[in-house]
Amino acid sequence: MIEDKNPQRTSLAQLGEFGLIEHLTKNFDVTQESTLKSIGDDAAVLDFKDKKVVVSTDLLIEGVHFDLAYMPLKHLGYKSVVVNLSDICAMNARPTQITVSVAVSNRFPLEALEELFEGITHAAKEYKVDVIGGDTTSSQKGLIISITAIGEADEDEIVYRNGAKQTDLLVVTGDIGAAYMGLQVLEREKQVFQVNPNSQPDLDMYSYLIERQLKPEARKDVRTLLHALEIKPTSMIDISDGLSSEIIHICKQSKVGCNLYEDKLPLDPQFISTCEEFNIDSTTVAINGGEDYELLFTIDINDFDKIKGNPNFSVIGHMADESEGINLVTRANTQIPLKARGWDALSE
Repeated sequence: MIEDKNPQRTSLAQLGEFGLIEHLTKNFDVTQESTLKSIGDDAAVLDFKDKKVVVSTDLLIEGVHFDLAYMPLKHLGYKSVVVNLSDICAMNARPTQITVSVAVSNRFPLEALEELFEGITHAAKEYKVDVIGGDTTSSQKGLIISITAIGEADEDEIVYRNGAKQTDLLVVTGDIGAAYMGLQVLEREKQVFQVNPNSQPDLDMYSYLIERQLKPEARKDVRTLLHALEIKPTSMIDISDGLSSEIIHICKQSKVGCNLYEDKLPLDPQFISTCEEFNIDSTTVAINGGEDYELLFTIDINDFDKIKGNPNFSVIGHMADESEGINLVTRANTQIPLKARGWDALSE
């Protein structure tokens, strides 16, 4: 296929703010009964009747949270939705609506925003959430995306970070660390490309890692899985900033200690081999990497038999008295105090 060297570029000024909003949002469908009014008024109107409303919001900023050198705009749109829905899932709630706000510099034509919103639309359909509003404005710092996610749950279903007990088991979904190593692969290939723009990377052997970085998925299935097992977590959080940071959040808010076992960490074989290739310690990456968007939760020790052997979950530790501290128990059976070395948006 011959690449079009002169793709169509439509100036955003041709549409104006309201014309742009109408153009980008024309494909959003309303599927939730609780959406009384979505886009088109001063505010959306939601009717949750006897349900509790859960709301979360996040910013994604070019050069801080993503690099367009290797992040396709369609993937970016999808990911920007997913990372917000993950917060709703971490409350044991069901995502129902999102709002989308975008700030763009004049280097982005309409076609670029169409790609971004194609990803947002795909995510909204995949997770069955309604896009009910947002904002667009100009930016002098590239692309900025802000998404607010809304969800619903019965009051007795909601799980907070502060409910862990001393005897609880610590459980994680899926595997961890892969998203960080996907980022390392992409960063390496970016540097190679900058030196030799004619190089063609072969990324087949890193496909799982790259997918975990560019197209993560929120664990909307966990709520249903746990309900079927008749398990309600005592605390829960999603893994966005790194496993160690999230464990510390739960421990501090629940006023408990924790022992995390190195040999219980669920690691994908592709992740392990790539860590070896990069000469990086896999445990260090697994507990500090972040952006896995798996769920970390605690359960009553009496629920162990319900979860034992389930391929969706791994028991990776147990809570303890607050005085015992928060520790990593190594394969050599030594205790190392766990520190939050994951993502910190305000670090120098």
